[in-house]
Amino acid sequence: MTASPQGSAPPAMGSVVGLPSSHRGAPTIFGMSSLAAQFLDSASAQLLAPAGLDEPQLFRALELIRAHRVQEAELYLQCSRSQSWGLEEGIVKTGAFSIEQGLGVRAVSGEKTAYAYSDDISAPSLFDAAHAVRSIATVAQSRRARVGARKTPRLRKPSLYADIDPTSSPDSATRVALLHDIDRMARAKDPRVVLVMASVAAQHDTVLIVRADGRMVADVRPLVRLHVKVIAEQNGRRETGSSGGGGRTGLSVFDAEWVERCVDDAVSEALTNLEARPAPAGEMTVVLGAGWPGILLHEAVGHGLEADFNRKGSSAFSGLVGQRVAAPGVTVVDDGTLPLRRGSLNIDDEGNATQSTVLIEDGILRGYLHDAMNARLMRLRTTGNGRRESYACAPIPRMTNTFLRAGTLPPEEVLASVRQGLYATHFSGGQVDITSGKFVFSTSRAYWVENGKVQYPVKGATLIGSGPECLQRVTMIASDMQFDTGVGTCGKEGQSVPVGVGQPTLRIEGLTVGGTA
Repeated sequence: MTASPQGSAPPAMGSVVGLPSSHRGAPTIFGMSSLAAQFLDSASAQLLAPAGLDEPQLFRALELIRAHRVQEAELYLQCSRSQSWGLEEGIVKTGAFSIEQGLGVRAVSGEKTAYAYSDDISAPSLFDAAHAVRSIATVAQSRRARVGARKTPRLRKPSLYADIDPTSSPDSATRVALLHDIDRMARAKDPRVVLVMASVAAQHDTVLIVRADGRMVADVRPLVRLHVKVIAEQNGRRETGSSGGGGRTGLSVFDAEWVERCVDDAVSEALTNLEARPAPAGEMTVVLGAGWPGILLHEAVGHGLEADFNRKGSSAFSGLVGQRVAAPGVTVVDDGTLPLRRGSLNIDDEGNATQSTVLIEDGILRGYLHDAMNARLMRLRTTGNGRRESYACAPIPRMTNTFLRAGTLPPEEVLASVRQGLYATHFSGGQVDITSGKFVFSTSRAYWVENGKVQYPVKGATLIGSGPECLQRVTMIASDMQFDTGVGTCGKEGQSVPVGVGQPTLRIEGLTVGGTA
């Protein structure tokens, strides 16, 4: 998973920038919310009508595929609009607007997948792709399988996000003015700030999914993101600080108060790092801060709980359902149903409703994250975690918003319990081996703690360990569960998707810290 830093947390426990949690509901009509019906109408108007396509043609293409014995077949149509602006050295140097659209056709037989796609949404491209994926067909077939009749599945009500297009408003002048305000604000915070970089991005996705069992569903997905990075200089030494956030909402979320907190966070991190000392090395107690440090959980544990790795037996968690894999009190959840969150979706990219899935409960492994194919092969139900980067990619099991549930202890008590150790509040990146669970993560902001009190910031601390072992060594869980501010992007098999992470303050015993002291 990769993401721009969300910014710095203070040495004491503090809050992180969040998105508004209020959400207006929508009335239900015929088993689906009126907004979900609106999504379907919007998708049909945007994706089908201009191409002269209609529902009968879509289902004829699926029937063509199902003429051979396949377990699954689907069509995925998408139009994505994105816009971004970037400022550096007081000048808006970049601006981009793009529109991408296309269709993908998939057929699955057993463990075999055939996938064809085109950037042209038209009847010829649709049927060419349908013919192409027929190569997956089993030679021996007992009968012709017919495509199911059109049916509208029950969908969540209300939608997790509004039917808005953040690429259309506000106008470009307003976005440019926002970036200049950020530049002036950051420089005014402290004379040691010598460089400011800021960017604002918006995306609007419309997807239509048609499956051979008759399901036809659509989603209209807004997504925005703001990022601020500053460089501070003192006595010839330069350090960086960054912050940002976003979610499935409009750009209006970035109001004056939100931007002020974001800039404060980035500048604070840069100035703190100017005072950082070399990090000590060795095996020690480590306290992970709330919020963004959940990226370690995502990488070192979450990927190992995706069904494809476990079906193949290549995960450190394979075959351990029902067994203890973490310390008591550790409960890990993946939840794609959180309103406005970056990793949330009304439906996954196979047309199944997303859900809240408990993966580890009080230390016991309960299950994995499934797409449709791996769920079928493992004789389980999908968890609504089939995701793809775009119409050009086949879906695979992916996380949405993955977090560790809160405990009961005050966060101050967790930190006060440390006689000597490291307090890490932010990570810049790392590497994980899914098979062994071993990880290496670099901190971008951390502090040395003695006798329960923060002594000074440290630089160059690296956490080394194993995800499963790390879970077993959790000894204290605070009550301050927080999500990241909305910056996470996860990479897997060359595909990138937006995700969220979160956790409360945790105390972990005996982690190896690589330092520079």
